[in-house]
Amino acid sequence: MTTKATKATQTPKDPVDAITAQWAEVRPDLDTAPMAVFGRVYRIARAMGDRIEKAYGRFGISRGEFDVLATLRRSGEPYTLSPRQLSATLMLTTGGMTGRLDKLERAGLLSRSPDPHDRRGLRVTLSERGLAIVDEAVAAGLEIQHEALAGLGDEQVEQLQELLRQLLAGSTRP
Repeated sequence: MTTKATKATQTPKDPVDAITAQWAEVRPDLDTAPMAVFGRVYRIARAMGDRIEKAYGRFGISRGEFDVLATLRRSGEPYTLSPRQLSATLMLTTGGMTGRLDKLERAGLLSRSPDPHDRRGLRVTLSERGLAIVDEAVAAGLEIQHEALAGLGDEQVEQLQELLRQLLAGSTRP
């Protein structure tokens, strides 16, 4: 028998529970535990991605553009990298990177200049305006992420981080 205390601590059923229950009805031979895990990971990623994209939009940038600005910001002063370094970090083709850089340069968030050590190369540098925007945008994105994790305790967040780290490591093996 379920007590009130137990009911209060149980997480309500979600759409993934409904999907796995349907599979259990029609294919009881299947172990749907992985479907439940990855279904939730996918739904969380999509929902959080949409919320963060909206937050970045307040600063006039998309999530992909934020990634470029954030990569430059994380590189430390003078916030300069080559397009090749940016492409490798963000796993983008050079064509995809060029489009983002063009848009961000037109918006005055970064600049491109010749590489003083390689006459064929370029350097991409975060502008002061770009620095200010990425700093505000990262804070806005983190606020949304903190809100999403607010129902978990510190130990649970650490445990979740470790479990996801292990899952990611296992899923990226060839």
